[in-house]
Amino acid sequence: MFAELNDLLDASPQRPETGKFTLLRDTRTDGSFLVHHFLSFYLRAGCKVCFVALLQSFSHYNIIAQKLGVNLTAAKERGQLIFLEGLKSCLDFMFGEEEQSGQSSPFQFLSEGASDLRALFDFVRTSLTPSSSDSWKGPVLLVDDLSVLLSLGAAPVAVLDFIHYCRVVVCSQLKGNIVVLVHSNEDSEDEENELVVNSLCHHSDLILWVEGLATGFCKDVHGQIKIIRRVSLELMVEKDLVQIYQYKIQDKNVTFFARGLSAAVL
Repeated sequence: MFAELNDLLDASPQRPETGKFTLLRDTRTDGSFLVHHFLSFYLRAGCKVCFVALLQSFSHYNIIAQKLGVNLTAAKERGQLIFLEGLKSCLDFMFGEEEQSGQSSPFQFLSEGASDLRALFDFVRTSLTPSSSDSWKGPVLLVDDLSVLLSLGAAPVAVLDFIHYCRVVVCSQLKGNIVVLVHSNEDSEDEENELVVNSLCHHSDLILWVEGLATGFCKDVHGQIKIIRRVSLELMVEKDLVQIYQYKIQDKNVTFFARGLSAAVL
């Protein structure tokens, strides 16, 4: 996890918040470093994590997690991490390997006639419902990234229903947290994806929106991040609290600074 980001969010693995829906949004850049941050954050916090990884393999996440001081293999073995490798599961389902093994797939919607994500939701609910032997602080659902479901053929309403029911179970009933990454481009012709992104923004407690620089690539400033706290949901005020910083990604860390205050500029 990145200590500077924790400071900006006033967050600590010793006192993780509960019942929150966090949306990670990226535009013209790669926001995956935020996924790695929250994965390591909640594992360090002692939470049980269901990671629906639709974009990369387990080894990819594990290599980066080790740089951040977290061992995903060990977390899986002790039952703290439930990892759904989306790419592999989709291939297994399409070629019938899961059916041959007698296992039902969370990706049933890929078959003809399946129109919802109920199987995926059942996987999440089963994974995060605590057993009598669980001693974890709270459940966490992490999705990287939700836009892939649309690319696989899921309808926008099915994706939004999936998130809605996950929020009811994870955030409301189990007092856990959800963190979801989506890609967006306000100039995109992909209306379905933008519909999902805009809908999720209206229902999020916290939005971390990373954007590429309008001026293009810069080796010392990799982008900017908007931290949008949806205080209007709790305090019934008209405006949300917005903070804007620029950032630079390093090998094992990310540094944040006010716009125009990069050390390279000064």
